[in-house]
Amino acid sequence: MVKIITDSTSDLSADLLERFNIDVLPLHILLGDEEFEDGKTITPERIYEWADENKTTPKTSAPSEVFAKELFEKNLAKYDELIVFTISFSMSTSGNVCRLAAEELEAEDKIHVVDSKNLSTGIGLLVVKAAELAKEGKNAKEILEVIDSLIPNVRASFVVDTLEYLHRGGRCSGLAAMMGTVLKLHPKIVVKDGAMLPEKKYRGAIDNVIMNYAKDMESEIKSAYKDRVFITHSGCDAKVVNSVKDYLKSLNIFDEIHETRAGGVVSSHCGPGTLGVLYIVK
Repeated sequence: MVKIITDSTSDLSADLLERFNIDVLPLHILLGDEEFEDGKTITPERIYEWADENKTTPKTSAPSEVFAKELFEKNLAKYDELIVFTISFSMSTSGNVCRLAAEELEAEDKIHVVDSKNLSTGIGLLVVKAAELAKEGKNAKEILEVIDSLIPNVRASFVVDTLEYLHRGGRCSGLAAMMGTVLKLHPKIVVKDGAMLPEKKYRGAIDNVIMNYAKDMESEIKSAYKDRVFITHSGCDAKVVNSVKDYLKSLNIFDEIHETRAGGVVSSHCGPGTLGVLYIVK
C-alpha cells in the first residue's frame, strides 16, 4: 500500500484531505519573532493584519525536518511506500528537507519525494490524482509514472488584486506597484517550469478582471481532464467566486469543481483578493 503526503502549500481542503486519506506537512510562517505552522496555527487574515501593520511580507520557511521524520516514520509502520509532494524545489527547500528526513530514516527506497514544479492547488491536482491511484491499489512506481507525465500539463495561474504584497516580497518594484494601483492593473501570474512569471496585465475593477481572466482560458479549459478543476483564492468576495464557479459549470466539462482557500504561504506573497483557476490539460 502507498500513502500520499503533501506539504501545506497544496492548499487542499479538509474535506479532500479526509476523502483521499492525505497527510499534510506544514511549512512555517514567521511574523517577526513569532513562528506558526501553515494551516494549523495561523490564518491568512492574521497574516494580512500583521503584513499591513508592519508594511512587510511575512517570512516563510520549509517544514521541520524533525516533524517530517516523525510523520514519515509513523506512516512507514502502516504503509509499504510513501509519496511526498512538495512545492517547486526552485521556490522552497521543502523538498530538500523531506529528502534529508528520508535519508535520516535510511528509507530513501521507500519514501519518494516529488518536485511538483508548482504551487497551491497546482500541486493539489497531482496529489489528489496520486491518492486516487493509491486507492486503486497501484504501487509507487506505477503512480510516479503517471504523475511524471502529468506535471508538465498542470495549468496553474492566478490574478492579483493588489501589487503591494508582491512588492513587499521583492517580486515587484515600488514604482510598478504604485502605477499598478493608480491604473488599476492586475497581473496574471503563471507557473512555468517551477517558477512564477507574469504573463498578462488586466485593467479595471477586480470583479470584472477575474471573470475576463477565467473566460480567456476557455479554449484551453476545453482540452482539460474532466476529473476536477480548482478555484483557489485568498479571500475573494463570494459573489465573484460563485460567478467563476457558475461559468465553469456552464462549460459542462468538469465532474468536480472545488473551491479552496489559499493557505499561509500563497497568501503571504500574493495578498487578499487573489484568485486562480487550476486544471490539467491532456
